[in-house]
Amino acid sequence: MNHLLPLMLEDAAANLPDDLFRILFEKSPGSLLIKADAPRFTILAASDAYLNITSVQRRDVLGKGFFEVFPENGDQPNDDTTARKVFTKVIETNQKLDVPVYRYDVLDPVTHQKQIRYWSCSNTPILDDGKVDFILNTVIDVTAEVKAKEAAIESENRLLLAAEATGMAIWDLDIKATNFTFSPQFPAIFGHSAEDNVTLTDVQGQVHPDDLENVAIKAYYESIVTGTYFYEIRIYWPDNSLHWIRTKGTVLFNKDKEPIRMLGTIVDITESKRDEIRKSDFIAMASHELKTPLTSLKAYLQLLESKLNGLSDPFIKTAVVKCGNQVNKMTALIHSFLDISKLEPGKLQLKREIFNINKLINDIINESRILSNTHVLIFDNPDELSVNADREKIGQVIGNFISNAIKYSAKGSEVFLHCEVLENDILVSVKDEGIGIRLKDREKVFQRFYRAEDEDMRNVTGFGIGLYLSSEIIQRHKGEIWVKSEEGKGSTFYFSLPLNTD
Repeated sequence: MNHLLPLMLEDAAANLPDDLFRILFEKSPGSLLIKADAPRFTILAASDAYLNITSVQRRDVLGKGFFEVFPENGDQPNDDTTARKVFTKVIETNQKLDVPVYRYDVLDPVTHQKQIRYWSCSNTPILDDGKVDFILNTVIDVTAEVKAKEAAIESENRLLLAAEATGMAIWDLDIKATNFTFSPQFPAIFGHSAEDNVTLTDVQGQVHPDDLENVAIKAYYESIVTGTYFYEIRIYWPDNSLHWIRTKGTVLFNKDKEPIRMLGTIVDITESKRDEIRKSDFIAMASHELKTPLTSLKAYLQLLESKLNGLSDPFIKTAVVKCGNQVNKMTALIHSFLDISKLEPGKLQLKREIFNINKLINDIINESRILSNTHVLIFDNPDELSVNADREKIGQVIGNFISNAIKYSAKGSEVFLHCEVLENDILVSVKDEGIGIRLKDREKVFQRFYRAEDEDMRNVTGFGIGLYLSSEIIQRHKGEIWVKSEEGKGSTFYFSLPLNTD
C-alpha cells in the first residue's frame, strides 16, 4: 500500500482532477501532499482546509514549489523548525516530524494586509522501497491559542510588575504535590537574596515558634473549610532580626470539593507593625503618667465632698459630684488605653479563676445604676453559673455593653441582660431599645477607633476603643463576639465563652 498510494495520489493530483482520491484528499483535514524533490518540494495536492488555513487558492499552489508559495520568514524562534530543515530531516530520517508552533505571515483576503498566524505542523513521510517519495504536511491553525497564551503571559507579567512595585510577592502552592512556586520578590521578604534556592520548608522554619502553631497552621486548616487564607505573623530573617509579614490567599477545590491548590500574596508589614508598637508604647507611657495626677485629683474631690456634707448650697455639692464622675470617666478611659497598649505586643495576660458570672453581671448592673439611673436595667437569670475566665476583664466587656446600651438609647428605656448555657458555651447578651446600627457599620464596630458616621451619634462621647478591647478580650478567651441590630429598633450585643477551657 505504501508503494501504490503515493503513485495514485501523484497521478490523481496531476492528471485526474475529478478522481475519487483527489476528492477525498481535498476534503481531508488541513493536508498538503508534497513531492520529496528537494530543494523544490513540489506541491501535488491541497485540501480545502489547508487552503483556508493558509489563505491561498488551489490554482496558485498546485505544481509549484512549496517555498514559491510559502517563502520562509527566517525569524523562527528555533532554526531547526524552519520548513526546509524539517522537510530535509524527514527525508534523511524517514521519520515523522512535528512542529508544535510555526509562525507565518499570510495575506488577509479581505483587508489584503499581512497577518501573523501560527500553525501546528505534522510532517509524515510516504515511502517507496524505503525511500521518502512524498511528505504529507498537515497543519492546524493555533493562532487563537498562541495569542491567548501570550495575553495570559502579558497579564501575568503586568501583575508581577504591579506586585513588585508595591513590595508584594505572589505564591502558588499545589497542595497534593506540595509544589511551591513564587514571584521573584518572595525571597527578599524572608531576608534571602534572589539567588538563594528558597523552599517552603525554609520559610516555615523562619516563623516565630509562638505564631507557627497558633496562627499559621490554624489559618491553614481554617482555609480548607472557608476557602480563604489570611494571617499576620512574625518571622526571623537569616540574620536573626525579627520581621512581620501578612499573607492573603484563596483555596481552589476540585469537583469533589477537595482542596488542590492555594494562591496568594505576601507582603512585609514590619515598618507598620513597628509604628503600631511605638504608638502603643507612647499611649502606655502617657496613660501611665496621667494616672498619678488623676488619682490625686479624685482623692481631693472625695475630701472636698466630705467637707461639704454640712453645706446647704446644692450647686457646689452637685458640681463636686459631677467633677468626680468626669474623673471616673477619664480614669476608665486611661485604663482602656493601657489595656490596648498591652494587646499589641501580646502582653495582655489572663488571670483565670472560677467565679459566678451571674453575680458578676449583677454587680456591674448595680455599679451602672449608681453612675447612671436614667435607664431600667433588667437581668432575668439570677441563678449561679460558674465560668473559668478572667473576672476583671469579662467585667470590662459586660460593663462596656451596658454603657453602650445606655449611650445609644433614649432615657427611661429598658436594657435587657441575659445569660445562659448553650451546648458547650456560656452566652451573654445585652439588648437595648436604641437607635440601632446601620448594616454597613455592623462589621466594623469591633475595629479599633471605629466610630460610625451617623447624625444620631455625633453628640455621643467616646473614642471607639471599648468594643475593640472587648473583642480582643473575648478572643483571648477563645470565645466569640458579635452584634445583631436593626436601624431604629435597637441592638443586641453577644459574647460566648467556652465552658471547657482545656
